Amino acid sequence: MIGGLAVRGSLWLGAVNLVSKSSQVVVTLVLAALLTEGELGLVALAVALVNLGQVVQSIGVYDVISRTEHDPRRMAGTVLALSVGVGVLLAVVLALAAGPITALLGAPDAEPLVRLAALSLPFSAAGGVQMGLMHRDLDFRRRMLPDAGSAVLGAAVTVVLALRGLGPAALVVGMLCTAVAQPVLGALAGGGVRPAWHPDVAAEALRWISVVGPAAVVAALVVNVDYLAVGHVLGPGAVGVYSLAYRIAWVPYIMVAVVLGAVVFPLCAKLVRAGEHDGIAAVLGRFTRAVLVVTGGLYVAVALLGERIVVLGARWAPAAAPLVLLCGYGLGISVLHIWYQAVKATGHAVLYLKLEITHLALIVVALVLATGHGVTAVAGAQLAVAWVMVPLTWTCLRRLGVAPAVGGAAVRVVGAALIAAVPVVVLDRFGVFGPLDSVVGALAEGIVLLLGYGVGTLVAHRAALEELRGGLR
Repeated sequence: MIGGLAVRGSLWLGAVNLVSKSSQVVVTLVLAALLTEGELGLVALAVALVNLGQVVQSIGVYDVISRTEHDPRRMAGTVLALSVGVGVLLAVVLALAAGPITALLGAPDAEPLVRLAALSLPFSAAGGVQMGLMHRDLDFRRRMLPDAGSAVLGAAVTVVLALRGLGPAALVVGMLCTAVAQPVLGALAGGGVRPAWHPDVAAEALRWISVVGPAAVVAALVVNVDYLAVGHVLGPGAVGVYSLAYRIAWVPYIMVAVVLGAVVFPLCAKLVRAGEHDGIAAVLGRFTRAVLVVTGGLYVAVALLGERIVVLGARWAPAAAPLVLLCGYGLGISVLHIWYQAVKATGHAVLYLKLEITHLALIVVALVLATGHGVTAVAGAQLAVAWVMVPLTWTCLRRLGVAPAVGGAAVRVVGAALIAAVPVVVLDRFGVFGPLDSVVGALAEGIVLLLGYGVGTLVAHRAALEELRGGLR
């Protein structure tokens, strides 16, 4: 019963993310074609700062809606009042401090972008509470309208404004439209929440915040501190090159790992509430294998197509090497994301905080050493630190008694990747796919890669595919 619910939830959330994140891919490609490296860098820095604000305003409380034993609607109303209030405060602070912050990052021209983007914070807070309620019941079907609908609307606004020459501000206006539309569409989809304040559930939320809140902020710093370091040391142009590579490498993580992680947390929380702690390792194993198989294939394709990033313009050639390295980083982060959900859901929030602090400390040291050597070195630092964290986190899961068995799955993923890569390398040597800047050649190479990986996956993961098919029945 729970397994089937998890599979259906994953498929629904996958459909939502396919629509919403595909629209973001379109935006990335359009902006890469229309903006200079420096302009894209300004946008990336503004978005990174607001992303940090979104994490701070959520302060880790959305997850408590899935874990609470109180009435979830009473919890959601209290969390809404808390999160939106913090969002308003952060919007004001960020707007007032935009000048000094952007000057420190070496990008003073990003100041108006940061001020405009800050207005989105209270609206994204309201939307996040709605998502928390839907996640508790694994009811991801209702996310289609608020999540995918708002993303498509924001993407359409961004593309239209960019084509009309608005420049970097196009993305920020589109992001603001997305944030405003999400809670409105969420209410129309039946996920509306009224602000309230209940002292008993507020006390539970505040206890959760005291540990998970700082961990969430640290986690946001882990995935944004590289932008800040590159901007400060190398300038907006380097941020633009790095951000394009990062955005492309981030797509499989967002479309697969985040989807599955959103199912893992409420599912594991449900098992904990039901007293079925022994089932968590099996669940975690299935989801880890799914992440390895699906993101592994996507990252193999993206890495082998890395040099073809010049189809977006010759000026983006320096992004090819960082993109390859960031594909390896993305795979590691995808696995960690799934495992962190289990750590939190089993109630070990302090351990989650320690893991995130360790990751942040390692990446800060690595960035201090690497950033001066360019964006490729920064990408290499991210790759190395992520894969140091993977065995460390698995060891922690083993001590908790929920560690998944992943060795065999990893070997089979490598085998499927080789089946996909060999024919592509051979065909490319004979010039079958044409010059690197050929759009047709890039599409053809991508199709051959995915078909080859699909065949390899069918051969290597037959048992796992049968298990998935059974879960759908």
